[in-house]
Amino acid sequence: MPGGITVLPVRGLPEFVPGDDLAGAVAGAAPWLADGDVVVVTSKVVSKVEGRLVPVPPGTDREAARQRAIDDETVRLVARRGPLKIVETRQGWVVAAAGIDASNVPGDALVLLPADADASARALRARLRELLGVDVAVVISDTFGRTWREGLTDVAVGSAGITALTDHRGAVDAHGNLLETTQVAVVDELASAADLVKGKLAGVPVAVVRGLPFTPPADDAGTRPLVRLGPGDLFPYGSRDLVGTRAPGADLVPRPGELEAVAAAFLVATTALPDFPVVLRYGGDGDGVVDVHLPEATPTTALNLGALLGAVVVQLHAEGWTTRWEPVGTPGGSSLVGRLWLGSPAA
Repeated sequence: MPGGITVLPVRGLPEFVPGDDLAGAVAGAAPWLADGDVVVVTSKVVSKVEGRLVPVPPGTDREAARQRAIDDETVRLVARRGPLKIVETRQGWVVAAAGIDASNVPGDALVLLPADADASARALRARLRELLGVDVAVVISDTFGRTWREGLTDVAVGSAGITALTDHRGAVDAHGNLLETTQVAVVDELASAADLVKGKLAGVPVAVVRGLPFTPPADDAGTRPLVRLGPGDLFPYGSRDLVGTRAPGADLVPRPGELEAVAAAFLVATTALPDFPVVLRYGGDGDGVVDVHLPEATPTTALNLGALLGAVVVQLHAEGWTTRWEPVGTPGGSSLVGRLWLGSPAA
């Protein structure tokens, strides 16, 4: 167990501009850096020296410029409320406003997240080794909000020389319980600890955490292991935008369980929409298609079925299925009205 850690602010650093020597400035302000220290740097100064700035010309509405920058940095809109947008960024982070910062920067610019903060951390670590002859880890931090919790905290968006996640899965606790999911985001904890001495208004963008024992990883994956997207993401959509994020799949790869998924989705839809009663049948032989039959085809039952199908496809989308509805009509008196294709998007 560690005997305790110390968090030290690095004071006397300048106001950084594009092209500045960040490593040289840190080495000059903290010649006392030692092997095993963790240097935590606010992402804003990394972005500044790397030129990750969006100019806001005179006379331009800054908020409008910020919204355009958010859209430019967004690969997926997760949720929104008014002007607030939670998005997935090009770097893979799910964060408010794409991590774009308008604070602690002149009014004629906005600051983007570093393009590749892991690469920035590796370069800074290597340069500090050259300048001071020390083997340190580097964490690049940014301020994020947390779902269901008020307040902000710093988390890691880049790291080098330290394992981002300490994996306790498979270990046994003092009571004999097998740990099945426990992974500790060490670099996030370091980012938060460092922010206690950096602060938001003190003008101290760098801090050093000393006394934490760690072994530099042989295969340094940076902060990539922290990203939880795809099947592991249980909250991929904001409830206000679930319908808008649904897009029909032109090419689908079947996957097991489509009939069970459709049955569950119809159960949800009929429970939620009891004012659209309809008698229908559905079934299929696999391969990602479920036939939908309407025994009594009248304008009212067709309308009711349409309402239910709308809810069904949204529910399936929320469960991770990609769908496509193909109306068939009722040729020759057949009760078949359409086919619901579902599966995963083709690569």
